[in-house]
Amino acid sequence: KVFTKVAKLGSFSAAANELGISKAMVSKHVQSLENDLDIRLFNRTTRSLNLTEVGAAYLERAKAIMDDIDEMEMAVSTLSSQPRGVLRVAAPTSFGAFHLGRAIGDFLERYQDVEVELILTDRMVDLIEEGLDVVVKVGELDDSSLIARKIASARMVVCGSPEYLEQYGRPQVPEDLKNYNCLLYTMRMPNNEWNFKTERGEVFVPVSGTFRSNVGDTLRVAANTGRGLIQLPTYMVGQDLKQGRLEAVLTEFEPEPRPIHAVYPHRQHLSAKVRVWVDYLYERFQPRPYWDEWLDSVD
Repeated sequence: KVFTKVAKLGSFSAAANELGISKAMVSKHVQSLENDLDIRLFNRTTRSLNLTEVGAAYLERAKAIMDDIDEMEMAVSTLSSQPRGVLRVAAPTSFGAFHLGRAIGDFLERYQDVEVELILTDRMVDLIEEGLDVVVKVGELDDSSLIARKIASARMVVCGSPEYLEQYGRPQVPEDLKNYNCLLYTMRMPNNEWNFKTERGEVFVPVSGTFRSNVGDTLRVAANTGRGLIQLPTYMVGQDLKQGRLEAVLTEFEPEPRPIHAVYPHRQHLSAKVRVWVDYLYERFQPRPYWDEWLDSVD
């Protein structure tokens, strides 16, 4: 607590005044912490006090711990579990960009003592090492000591613009895709095969095309302009399907939906901000996510 106060105010004297203890006691606490850690947290001169690189990293984790302590103390003192503090969330770029921005806005209106930091990335993240509270993951989960709650499903569909399908016709079976320009997502491994569910089980069909990208939304835009067919999750193309800008094909061969989970650390007493965020996501996307409303016109 003393360390975070000194780091925030940039002064031993200011921290001492705010904490109601002597400057010597503040210095003693910081020195004891540095000795225990065997690191230097601050660079000190007669005129300035600045965090070292490792001190800055330590501060980020310390602030998260202090948020949890403040949250715990408030819960105990008021006999409530009012969510508060900074909530750090990571999610895949496409899902976060399409759906979490608006969701966070609505969430913050409901929980006004919470702040949210959203990290969008398609790399594998380490929830504990990176000080994250919740990670949204699309796809099957590895065995882990972390806790996961399924909040939605991602259907994978092949689709193209009405103009493209009128010009080239609609494929009847997955093998027909060899005759179509398929727009390829390079982050998918392998990126030159699309999967389908058939009477023989899951099959992978080779596809090729003149355009590929590591950003799925770029392929979605290309498909909208009639450049070819795409296979993307409906959380990306659902609005296009609903508005008729894209049409789904090969729906009878659609593969099994991919689960979407909210993953968080295992804690005996889950912090209120994490609990309400995970509950909120479940509430927002269940029982059928809004990005699959286009199915109403198909059913």
